[in-house]
Amino acid sequence: MQYTAKYVSPIGEILIACDDIGLTGLWFDGEKYYANNLNSDHKEMEHSTFEKVKLWLDVYFSGKEPDFTPPIHMIGSDFRIDVWKILCQIPYGKTMTYGKIADIIAKQRGLSQMSAQAIGGAVGHNEISIIIPCHRVVGTNGSLTGYAGGIDKKIKLLSLEGVNVEKLFIPKKGTAL
Repeated sequence: MQYTAKYVSPIGEILIACDDIGLTGLWFDGEKYYANNLNSDHKEMEHSTFEKVKLWLDVYFSGKEPDFTPPIHMIGSDFRIDVWKILCQIPYGKTMTYGKIADIIAKQRGLSQMSAQAIGGAVGHNEISIIIPCHRVVGTNGSLTGYAGGIDKKIKLLSLEGVNVEKLFIPKKGTAL
């Protein structure tokens, strides 16, 4: 069974979902894959996981790095979960390129290379925004490519973490990751 609750952040309303294992979803209202893995029979109600998630979000949106992580239950293919685990290792206030993540995954799997576009697909389907920090992934040369919640939110999240977004740029359509 999945449960849901809402959280009002300074940059938009967020839908939070969990099951009895942990957080399964955190989506900005209107984002590209909104509630993609949410079961149709979910219940809107408070759950102990939501207390921890909301506290984490309160700390985060106050401009501080939370010193704890609420329980998380990643739901996806092995490949996507491997990518999301790498996202969790990107430090607060730092960024990593799709290409670097591709290199890490290739090495983990004993491959000579991995497609940055495949990584982009996994990053884009991250169901747990912010806490699994897909907003910290940038394209080659620091380009601000894709974010399911919208580039404007990506910029706000990176700025909140102290990233100098003036050094980053939004590429023209058709530019490679």
